[in-house]
Amino acid sequence: PLVPLSTSEPPTDRPTDRPTEKMDAREDMPKADTIALRNKHIGKSCQLFYRADPLKIVRGQGQYMYDEQGTRYLDCINNVAHVGHCHPKVVEAGQRQLATLSTNNRFLHDELVLCARTLAEKMPGRLSVCYFVNSGSEANDLALRLARQHTGRHEVITLDHAYHGHVSAVMDISPYKFNQPGGDPKPDFVHVAPCPDVYRGKYRDCDYPAGTDLGELYAGEVQRLLERSPTGVAAFIAESLQSCGGQIIPPPNYFRRVYEAVRAAGGVTIADEVQVGFGRIGTHYWAFEPHQIIPDIVTIAKPMGNGHPVGAVVTTPEIAESFASTGVCYFNTYGGNPVSCAIANAVMRVIDEERLQENALLVGRYLLDQCRTLAAEYELVGDVRGTGLFVGIELVSDRQRRMPATSAAKAVVERMKTVHRILVSSDGPDDNVVKLKPPMVFTRDNADEFLVGFRECLAHLQASEKHQLQPQTQQQQQQPASPAMKTAT
Repeated sequence: PLVPLSTSEPPTDRPTDRPTEKMDAREDMPKADTIALRNKHIGKSCQLFYRADPLKIVRGQGQYMYDEQGTRYLDCINNVAHVGHCHPKVVEAGQRQLATLSTNNRFLHDELVLCARTLAEKMPGRLSVCYFVNSGSEANDLALRLARQHTGRHEVITLDHAYHGHVSAVMDISPYKFNQPGGDPKPDFVHVAPCPDVYRGKYRDCDYPAGTDLGELYAGEVQRLLERSPTGVAAFIAESLQSCGGQIIPPPNYFRRVYEAVRAAGGVTIADEVQVGFGRIGTHYWAFEPHQIIPDIVTIAKPMGNGHPVGAVVTTPEIAESFASTGVCYFNTYGGNPVSCAIANAVMRVIDEERLQENALLVGRYLLDQCRTLAAEYELVGDVRGTGLFVGIELVSDRQRRMPATSAAKAVVERMKTVHRILVSSDGPDDNVVKLKPPMVFTRDNADEFLVGFRECLAHLQASEKHQLQPQTQQQQQQPASPAMKTAT
């Protein structure tokens, strides 16, 4: 069995492992003061986990995070710290380069071109030209510019519940955001296809005979949007596995059929790998690869820097040439700077050296199998889906009708934190999917720790539900029957 970094308590000889009382003075502030300053100076719309009682996290190591009191939490949701919090090789690479040179990419430096070469080597087909940015939002924004310049078109097809970032151009193609109360209306140039969710989506596996090609049915929805487009579609963009939409695993044939249709209509295809790339799915380095497709443009970010802001767009020479033909230079002040590229290079080396993709496959397979045994025990668990260390557990109040159990999911998230010191989150259009995207150093022992806590939460919810029903039943039995009830009897 693999033994990835930090399978237990982090070793004490690392400089990042310091007692809480010796933390930098900037973290010496009492939690109440931190909250007060946040409330005063940080916008209320900025997201905060566990808002009623937020955690003050002061350090991390491997798959663990620690609060200001030294309490350790198992991190099951932080897909930013891809190779583990404060991985020493990543920290050292960043420190060394920051002490040497930090400038923009309009000067030659090796870390930039080496990072681009490594990315190109890990991509299939003709995906070989890179543009560096600072975030997934920037990457997807640039991908749209590339697609529109190459095709001479403007319209975009996106998926329902999709999230592609927070800047204006990608908010326009993110139903996860614009469908919320207070969201801006969908622009006319954006066309929304159904999310290919076979559990609670438009085409459900329970509604069709076994063997029905649900991927073909969902792809037909995209085909119809292409046919109705008045000016032609520039791009189809989709996360290879939809994350915020509820950890969705598209059915077989879906992406293959969609890509064929989009290209036949003169559009380009964009794979958003911001949340799912770099070996997370276990079987492949990129989450689009199992679908037997090669996108025209790929966007990457989050795990690429292990917490440092770095991202990239990778495309073909033909699309890159179309973008260059405008004569307008592309420049991003911090995109591709030496420090960011040094960190990204270190992250990719660690993934390979520590065989973290293989670890994701083995630990993820075990975790999924064990979660499915819980589904056989607890009616609350409607569906368990995933691949590698990308797992979604959909909670339902009625298995037959597949009704979302939103309040139960929220209760699980809170109880996992307060009782078991395990950090998970919920998502999906009904916020009823418990999602797991832990650091790639997550071990089988960590999976067992999660399973023990999750099982207790399910049992607690089940017992609470029975307890809520029991007093009402006893009260009805103790009350004397009314004349009407006696007559009926």
